[in-house]
Amino acid sequence: MNSFMKTLQMQRWDDHRYYHQSRINQSLHLVSALVFLCAYVMLFIDPALAGLLGWGVSMVTRQAGHFFFEPKGFDHANNVSHEFKEEVKVGYNLQRKVVLMSAWALSPLLLWWSPSLFGLIDPTPGSAGFVHDVGLMWLALGVAGLLARTLQLLLTRDLETALAWPTKVLTDPFYDIGLYWKSPYHLLRGQLIDPSPNGR
Repeated sequence: MNSFMKTLQMQRWDDHRYYHQSRINQSLHLVSALVFLCAYVMLFIDPALAGLLGWGVSMVTRQAGHFFFEPKGFDHANNVSHEFKEEVKVGYNLQRKVVLMSAWALSPLLLWWSPSLFGLIDPTPGSAGFVHDVGLMWLALGVAGLLARTLQLLLTRDLETALAWPTKVLTDPFYDIGLYWKSPYHLLRGQLIDPSPNGR
């Protein structure tokens, strides 16, 4: 268990210092984390709404921070290139995220084309029903994305890494709130980049 916790802690630390230097990105992760917590609650009340919140709000704000605001050049704080960070990324690096986010964005078209998803579901009638089914499909996509990368890590790395990564992903909202709750304050003071991503 001690080894697993060290692996989890290292994945969290690498993710923060390599991919969360922008105060805008940190602030968007704070928003994302708060909405993800709401989605976690909604899983037990309305799973379709949980899927809509998780993807339509949380994932959009989270990934927008990575794609548009995080520096892509040489990382002087960690003395590594962007290419190195992408290569050693345990979870979804930017290239994998493009694939994942493209699947998310295009998935409603599949449901529009085949409301029953080729006989897999009983479509809910009406416009509200379509949105409901999209939410459930997005929830299924999230589970599939989590399981696919976990299996890939199991085959290419090891069991401990494969188990630590989904644990990290599922607990990120709690961790991000504790880590980034001051980021909007720093951003309002004009600090666009965290001056010491290695300094905690």
